[in-house]
Amino acid sequence: MARHLITSALPYINGIKHLGNMVGSMLPADVYARYLRQTGRETLFICATDEHGTPAELGAKELGLPVDEFCAKQHDAQKAIYDGFALSFDYFGRSSSPQNREITQHFARQLQQNGFIEERSIRQVYSLADGRFLPDRYIVGTCPHCGYDKARGDQCENCTRVLDPTDLIDARSAISGSSDLEVRETKHLFLLQSKLQGEVEAWIDEHGKDWPVLASSIARKWLTEGLNDRAITRDLDWGVPVPADTWPELAAEGKVFYVWFDAPIEYIGATKEWADQDPENRDWKSWWYEATDVRYTQFMGKDNVPFHTVMFPATQLGVREPWKKVDYVKAFNWLNYYGGKFSTSQKRGVFTHDALELLPADYWRYFMMANAPESDDTSFTWELFSATVNKDLADVLGNFVNRVLSFSKKRFGETVPAGAEAGEAETNLGREIAQLLQEYEEHMEAMQYRKAAQALRALWSAGNSYLETKAPWLEIKTDPEAAALTLRTAMNLIHLYSVISEPFIPQSASAMRLAFELADDTRTWVTADEARSLSFVPAGTPFSVPPVLFAKITEDDLAAYRERFGGGEEPAA
Repeated sequence: MARHLITSALPYINGIKHLGNMVGSMLPADVYARYLRQTGRETLFICATDEHGTPAELGAKELGLPVDEFCAKQHDAQKAIYDGFALSFDYFGRSSSPQNREITQHFARQLQQNGFIEERSIRQVYSLADGRFLPDRYIVGTCPHCGYDKARGDQCENCTRVLDPTDLIDARSAISGSSDLEVRETKHLFLLQSKLQGEVEAWIDEHGKDWPVLASSIARKWLTEGLNDRAITRDLDWGVPVPADTWPELAAEGKVFYVWFDAPIEYIGATKEWADQDPENRDWKSWWYEATDVRYTQFMGKDNVPFHTVMFPATQLGVREPWKKVDYVKAFNWLNYYGGKFSTSQKRGVFTHDALELLPADYWRYFMMANAPESDDTSFTWELFSATVNKDLADVLGNFVNRVLSFSKKRFGETVPAGAEAGEAETNLGREIAQLLQEYEEHMEAMQYRKAAQALRALWSAGNSYLETKAPWLEIKTDPEAAALTLRTAMNLIHLYSVISEPFIPQSASAMRLAFELADDTRTWVTADEARSLSFVPAGTPFSVPPVLFAKITEDDLAAYRERFGGGEEPAA
């Protein structure tokens, strides 16, 4: 059986992430990792903060902190939020780690040895006001392709086109705001991607045929436009330094590697960080080097696709060593906010720390996966959010759990009642649950999150339909044994829901599971065949009624959310 390696795109160190970042990489990766673990697959889920590049330096400068101290604080702040969302990383590392420095420098030396790195003199923007060369993100201006006036020197946030600083119109320094710029000559290292284009094309032809259209089409678009040689060093104080044993002159000038060169390598670096915590029991190389038994899945938003499907594979191919390359790329479109983009720089939309302040993580987890932007961009609105929470979580699941356990406690006490033998209604229910569970598993295997959420909701709804048909509140009046059977069957459904809902709503799933005092509750999953019997919680098992799982969002709540965050095209004031 294959081992599963999962990585989600590294969240950038500069600032707390918004819901669009969460739904585009980390959350779906977590749902998939949880599902794989529960169904018995050996799984390693790796992520890290992406700490190099100009925004880190600018963010540190703005707060008056040394950049390493700034990154350490930001890493801890982000990690606390991801813990709050119950993201089950096996390790959440840092791209500024010694391990990433070591492996990045190794990759660079190998690429140089194999003839895929070249030192070139280039003309680069120099700021007279700042007295320094300005790397790409230190320059802002107007995008020549879409006219967005806050485009960065490496990429336009609006149209996602990759840029060079000299492409910008009305360019200015991001440090001082000065437009007193000139172009001077300096030396940098270039990755000769043009020499690797044929190999990258062949690799994508072989491995990308089963990727989602979003991922494969973006990769092929880049290849059709042609791979250009790319500068992989920058004039910065913060980053993985160019090794002096290979490029002494550039090292003496303080050159560091471009963040998009070292950041994907951090997936490997973070795995080594994880292994170095327990070297006797963890072997990082077995996941990455000659790892023929590993299936590697990457999760990312569409803006990150080119770097992961073209640039990083080109790097790996050029190293000429058997490093594990991605098998499957799960890419996502944008989650927008009332039709406009979430934006960290413009503080537009709901940010993850605010989300956790408002409501428990499971509300957000379920909503984002049920409305995941898989086939197209989707839009967050408070109205859609409240409708999803109220209908699916509060009315369908939460209400079922509460009324079954509360009614049974009132009529039969605090243990699961025995009641009559299962009849035709229970047989039919078991058959239906087995079929729906099989559909749910198929969608989870295919990483089709919207369909998986629909199947999960259908499983919850089946319990409600059974309860309405049997009506134990009426059965109790004429046939207490029949009512007890209905409630026992419904309690077995609750336990089943607690197991299979965990990838989506882990905290609520735990609350459902802990309602039953089972002596040896080690079950990790329920197969479709096992589901037919609906006999997971024996009669006589003590139980308790948990607090309300999901509170409804009221009109007053909605009004408060709109006032705080905005509820239309314009950002909140």
